[in-house]
Amino acid sequence: MSDLQTTFSKLRQSLDQIVVGQSALIQQLLVALLSGGHVILEGVPGTGKTLTVKVMARLVRSQFRRVQLTPDILPSDILGTNIFDLNTRSFLLKKGPIFTEILLADEINRTPPKTQSALLEAMEEQQVTLDGESLPLPDFFWVIATQNSLEFEGTYPLPEAQLDRFLFKLMAVYPDPIAEKKMLLNHQAGFQGKRLDLDNIQPIASVEQILQARREIRSLKVEESVLDYLLAVVQKTRQHPDLVLGASPRSAVAWLNVSKAQAWLSGRSYVTPDDIKAVAFPLLRHRLILRPEAQLDGIGVEAVINAVLNQVAVPR
Repeated sequence: MSDLQTTFSKLRQSLDQIVVGQSALIQQLLVALLSGGHVILEGVPGTGKTLTVKVMARLVRSQFRRVQLTPDILPSDILGTNIFDLNTRSFLLKKGPIFTEILLADEINRTPPKTQSALLEAMEEQQVTLDGESLPLPDFFWVIATQNSLEFEGTYPLPEAQLDRFLFKLMAVYPDPIAEKKMLLNHQAGFQGKRLDLDNIQPIASVEQILQARREIRSLKVEESVLDYLLAVVQKTRQHPDLVLGASPRSAVAWLNVSKAQAWLSGRSYVTPDDIKAVAFPLLRHRLILRPEAQLDGIGVEAVINAVLNQVAVPR
């Protein structure tokens, strides 16, 4: 294991100590970070979604902004706008919160499609266009958008084409009883997530180290047999009888990249079929569309993903 891999192993351990009971979520979030892909984070209130992102931003020593999205938010509230200065008699650019390195977009499905599109365009192009001028965003620009998995009345669900721009859809679940007891003991000892002093958290990694890790990950080679296995799984999703829409070519490329990140984070320089399986659920759960008949039969997307993985033979 290289020094850089050791650094990210320490980063994961530190996150696990502060955010109790979300180890799987933290692992997948780090894979997305190292792949350079944006994330949808869904879960019921109180499962530590915002805390996880805030602590991670501090541990990687990066600029962090948070936007609480509501129905009255305009694109200019996120992107910024040109304001006329009476003193200088010229327009000055007032940059919005999107000009940062880590952006937490809370409850993205509560803001109208026009604002969603402005945010997603910036994610895709890594630049913002204001009054005809293109302004670049930082090399390390990462968006984590949250959704409440319960209340969908009065919301604006993201269309499939826009959902496909997110690398992962992660689920913040309830912690198991042991982890929840540890959480209660931490609270009794004085830990409070709402009043957490982020300044006392010492950064472990830097933005430059993240960019360097991404370069290392991109250079990993994948055996042809593993590539064939990945393609077979992708093709199987397109042929599955319970699906209207299978995995896109863009998702196949993304799957390869995140499998490399999963392997690298595990301390290896090669990809195995287990790496491909490990990232299948967060990568596919928001991309596959079930047939109405399957939904009526109570079949879920995750059950279909599991079935697809079981149907494709693993190379020896």
